[in-house]
Amino acid sequence: MSILRAIFSHPSGRIGGTIVVIYLAVALLGMFGVTPYNPLQQFRIDRLHAPNAVYWMGTDLFGRDIASRLMNGIGQSFLVAFCSVAIATFAGTILGLTAAWFGKAWDGLVMRIMDVLLAFPAILLALLIIAVVGPGTWTSVAAIAIVYTPIFTRVVRGPALSIKAREFVDAARTFGSSRRYILTRHLLLNLVAPLTVQVTLALAWSLLTEAGLSFLGLGTQPPASSLGLMLADSRNLMENAPWMLIFPAVAIMISILGFNLLGDALRDILDPKTRRSAP
Repeated sequence: MSILRAIFSHPSGRIGGTIVVIYLAVALLGMFGVTPYNPLQQFRIDRLHAPNAVYWMGTDLFGRDIASRLMNGIGQSFLVAFCSVAIATFAGTILGLTAAWFGKAWDGLVMRIMDVLLAFPAILLALLIIAVVGPGTWTSVAAIAIVYTPIFTRVVRGPALSIKAREFVDAARTFGSSRRYILTRHLLLNLVAPLTVQVTLALAWSLLTEAGLSFLGLGTQPPASSLGLMLADSRNLMENAPWMLIFPAVAIMISILGFNLLGDALRDILDPKTRRSAP
């Protein structure tokens, strides 16, 4: 059974996968500007219009179409989330593999640094990094990547230590296989399953972190839109224009739910201990 069939035959995977696919489609449309209106265009005469046939999700304080800004904001938030998780996955995998393989002083140094980073709550560490470097989209990418690199390092290092001690690795050494071949062919390939699950869950966390940073004014900067920035714009208008808060808040909630459900399904499918009992 292919992985896609397995995902969509799993109850959580079916729901989570559908949500993620829809969000990815919306994100791509928003990133390429395929929106009902220009998300930056202001229609002053249409300020604070409730949802109607013309503006499906209403307009904001400047008369900008919320549906268009939401599509563009989802694209922006997904760009930050995917870039930061990609960097964290690459860095964490390299650090985890090398720490497990070389051990001793290098292992101790890497894991102590990771312990220090893990001692800080994710959002506080990201705030600290941005406070030093300055706000912005790519600063958020770097901050979130640094925050989640220790998680991937730990996810890789533990299983890599176990695989390193297996007989087939000793056999590969005996037959003269290079270090690079052993690390990629024997260790890394056996870590694809836990890494895939961790990437899916990390995407949900990074979306939430990006929204928090943008809400505080430290992520994506105006006039660009992101889900957190749209929430920040609605703070003083919740009573008069609740749709400005409801739509981005629901978008964040459903996207995180989708990635979490997909991650749970992948864990059931890829984990040999639960594969037989998975729905």
